[in-house]
Amino acid sequence: MITSKTSFLALIGNPVSHSLSPIMQNAAIKYLGLDLIYIAIPCKNEDLEIVVDSLKKMNCKGLNITIPFKQRVFHCCNEISPVAKKVKAINTLKLKDNKDWIGTNTDIDGFIYPLKNLNLMKKSSIVLGSGGAARSVIQGLINLKLSKITIISRNKNSLNALITNFENDIKIEGLLNTDIKIDSLIQETDLIVNTTPVGMNKTINDDDLPFGQSFWDTINSNTIVYDLIYSPSPTPFLKFCDKKGCMTIDGIQMLIAQGAKSLSFWTNGLEIPFEVMNDAIKKYL
Repeated sequence: MITSKTSFLALIGNPVSHSLSPIMQNAAIKYLGLDLIYIAIPCKNEDLEIVVDSLKKMNCKGLNITIPFKQRVFHCCNEISPVAKKVKAINTLKLKDNKDWIGTNTDIDGFIYPLKNLNLMKKSSIVLGSGGAARSVIQGLINLKLSKITIISRNKNSLNALITNFENDIKIEGLLNTDIKIDSLIQETDLIVNTTPVGMNKTINDDDLPFGQSFWDTINSNTIVYDLIYSPSPTPFLKFCDKKGCMTIDGIQMLIAQGAKSLSFWTNGLEIPFEVMNDAIKKYL
């Protein structure tokens, strides 16, 4: 029951109407018997600092941060975890007793969750996209001890920034999506991860696959394909790759795992019921 003493947690982003985070987080909160509620707050680009600062003055205990604010929110934090500094992306804020925000990143743990038993050590990977989500993915792949990462993007500037950020940690290269080497790379790679938003809508056409359907002519059935998008499930990209015989992974397990890590962070290390969160999402979908 919500009372005047109930504290709240919130998701900040633009857009947030599609998010399943309130469904899974409130299910876990109810199971744990916490006097909390989790809500989604849409935020205009120009209002981020005002909104995040204003929430300090309310009964807010913590925030999740999503597109497009995972890098901009650095300016709102008085303390930042080493992992968030490393990947230059924050997805979770916690309010300290002195009303300062601590920023961290739980996306890395979330990303790794469905991959950790697949024995990817010394294998190669392709990351599609060079935005904020790609940073957490690359760090996750480094943690899993892959041998090489190739980033494919349309944006030369963000591509170069990623290479500079991670070149001392792993063998990494960046290619623009028009590079002629890509066909052979796709054929040979062990894992492909889509970090772009392509496919998030429900319109099925050629453009719903990252860089277009013809881009994927050389993919083979031994490749694992992981799409961070969780709605629709499966995405057009995963449907296409499934027909090619690939093992496919959608973003649901990552969503739950990063959310559970965030809730544990906000509640000072409580053990969070993953299956309760998973069941809540399954019922919704």
